[in-house]
Amino acid sequence: MAFVTGGSGLLGGYLLRQLLQNGEKVKALYRNRYPVLLTEEESSRIEWIKGDLFDTSLLRDVLQGEQDVYHCAGLVSFNPARKKDLIHINAEGTATLVNACLDSGIRKLVHVSSVSALGRKRDGMTVTESSSWSEENNLSHYGKSKYLAELEVWRGIAEGLNAAIVNPVIILGVGDWNDSSAATFKNAYNEFPWYTEGISGFVDASDVASVMIQLMRSEISGERFVLSSENLGFRNVFNLMAAAFGKRPPSRKVTPWMAALVWRLEKIKSALKNEEPLLTKETAETAQMKVYFDGSKIQRFLPDFTYRPIADSIAEACAEYRRRHSS
Repeated sequence: MAFVTGGSGLLGGYLLRQLLQNGEKVKALYRNRYPVLLTEEESSRIEWIKGDLFDTSLLRDVLQGEQDVYHCAGLVSFNPARKKDLIHINAEGTATLVNACLDSGIRKLVHVSSVSALGRKRDGMTVTESSSWSEENNLSHYGKSKYLAELEVWRGIAEGLNAAIVNPVIILGVGDWNDSSAATFKNAYNEFPWYTEGISGFVDASDVASVMIQLMRSEISGERFVLSSENLGFRNVFNLMAAAFGKRPPSRKVTPWMAALVWRLEKIKSALKNEEPLLTKETAETAQMKVYFDGSKIQRFLPDFTYRPIADSIAEACAEYRRRHSS
């Protein structure tokens, strides 16, 4: 039996689909909605459990016996005003789950972290699993929350928990295109005209889900893995999306001073409207950086695994988004 937290998110949807395709029995924790990726037939084959990570009695009931636990739940936000929420949900929520796993004697935990837990401000550098968090150089509240969440998993491992960690870069796939990385597709579809010269790593959501399942089936424990298929410029990615949608590619370069102005204006506007800002100081700075990620370690541990080319991932996702939103 597999138990998945964060089943309603983009990655959670891909993971649930692959587990079902493998013929596994699945229970999934959700708060408000089911994944948009799944069909009604697929959703009907899942035992959905409404609740959250802080309901310890619920976790105790759910985690009876040896189970495979996939921890995908978490808050992704780069809004400084949500600092407490990030620590509470990502770090404290993971601590609660780790404790429940230890108490229940589960078979194994695969935890979804982030490359943000390795530190974000690494302009011109290559990030690997050996990269470490530095409080002085990383002011990302999201990154810190994921770093603290990882520490809880490592604490669990030290106490005897069988667990592995994945650190994905920007995940591309089909989800709610108003949220997280899926919003990039919506911007391309709407012919968003601006681009930056920043570079980052990208990975297909199906690759991340596949690696998680393979790690769960393996004897690998006490390891973490950066998952990155390719390092690409943000402009290149937008161009691929625009071409797949048959839309105009971005043509206006965002300079650092322009980005600094826009995030300040966005901060004021979001405060007046009591909404999440579309751009923050952190995301504006990150979009300008050229950071490279080495995702090769997983291929040494899982030699049969190969990353999917990002161009193929984008083409497939755009076809599905176009089908859903062209009417």
